[in-house]
Amino acid sequence: MDIRKINDEYSVSGQITVEDLDQIKADGFKSIVCNRPDEEEPGQPYFADIAARAEELGIQIRHIPVGRMGLTPEGVTEMVDAVEDFQKPMLGYCRSGARSTAIYEQSQRLRG
Repeated sequence: MDIRKINDEYSVSGQITVEDLDQIKADGFKSIVCNRPDEEEPGQPYFADIAARAEELGIQIRHIPVGRMGLTPEGVTEMVDAVEDFQKPMLGYCRSGARSTAIYEQSQRLRG
């Protein structure tokens, strides 16, 4: 797990696992947004499995998948809502962290 800080409220990472969640909580993250579609590649953890453990740990979590077609207006709007509604600091993850960075940057433009 390679967490990269974007700013005080948001960081990104590549794919996380259920086992990573205890460390994510210990690192102080209060919420998570998954920007990776399920079944993007073989062996990838399912969002539902990560969400179940995150909820057990008291971490807010939402699935806003960004597929191969890129960002959608609906996805960016959902990300705006997550950023406004969720406790900080927040962790976004996808395969490499690039989509989580891009959708966050777009959400910030809409938030103005």
